[in-house]
Amino acid sequence: MKDRVLVVGPSWVGDMVMAQTLFKSLVSTRPHVTIDVMAPAAALAVTTRMPEVDRSILFEMGHGELRLLYRRRFAKSLKDYQQAIVLPNSAKSCLVPFFAGIETRTGYLGEMRYYLLNDIRVLDKRRLPRMVDRFVALGDERTPAKINYPELKLDLKNQEECLSRFKLVMDRPVLSICPGAEFGEAKKWPEEHYANLANFSIEQGMQVWIFGSPGDERIAMQIRNGVKRQEHCHNLAGKTTLLDVVDLMALSRLVVSNDTGLMHIAAAVGCETTVLYGSTSPAFTPPLTKKVRIISEELSCSPCFKRTCPLGHKDCLNKLDPKRLHRVVDHVLSQTS
Repeated sequence: MKDRVLVVGPSWVGDMVMAQTLFKSLVSTRPHVTIDVMAPAAALAVTTRMPEVDRSILFEMGHGELRLLYRRRFAKSLKDYQQAIVLPNSAKSCLVPFFAGIETRTGYLGEMRYYLLNDIRVLDKRRLPRMVDRFVALGDERTPAKINYPELKLDLKNQEECLSRFKLVMDRPVLSICPGAEFGEAKKWPEEHYANLANFSIEQGMQVWIFGSPGDERIAMQIRNGVKRQEHCHNLAGKTTLLDVVDLMALSRLVVSNDTGLMHIAAAVGCETTVLYGSTSPAFTPPLTKKVRIISEELSCSPCFKRTCPLGHKDCLNKLDPKRLHRVVDHVLSQTS
């Protein structure tokens, strides 16, 4: 008996990494399931490193775009699915499964989705406080006793090719830093703090790799310009593909990141991960790993969940002292020396 599921995936990298918890749950509870995932290119790449996913289907749609004709044409290519699980909460994210006539269309109630979905779940935020709890519950309505954390596969050949292409040598333990955040400035620890951390880490015998998207190149360059021994600081922002980041980040002794998609990748490849929280909170989208440290100032005004600081000072991150991260570096090096 066929059990083919189409998952309409999220557009953000971090959310897609967390969606692997659903894929793992489906495989464990439905032994004959086949899972295909459709999503825009920015998030789709990581699904190719998830053994639970059979097909990664490119859906060329930008944030907020409707493009009804494209969605109708796209739906015609989707055949023989018994169920669609829609992870985004928008009405337009339900259109392709509806146009494709997929028998069971599952998702949470919201944004005029009554007609487009026919397996509608009412979200209980108290019972399902985290995004991963909500994802998994769409596959199994019972409260999951255990969430199976994301685990991205590595391509060791690509890893070696990346080391060669970027002239990276594993002669020092690696501190990887992720100073960007697509969400907005309110998530970003200041560049000068990252430069301070990079200088300290290099003094302790580490090398520093800076990861980010093309939009993070300016920030990454400012950080590297603040590093005294630049031969030990490698700016990779905008130079790597997302899958290159997966393979290279796995070599890190420690990853320090803002609350961003790359933080979820670090967790999913098993890195020691330290996350700096300001305007957001780990309560909803925490890094899913046991090897994590959460650092924040815990001010009365945070988390505000705003893209820019409504008070104009961003003290939640500006006042987060780099010396707190120095202690993390010292601890990690002492544990692995």
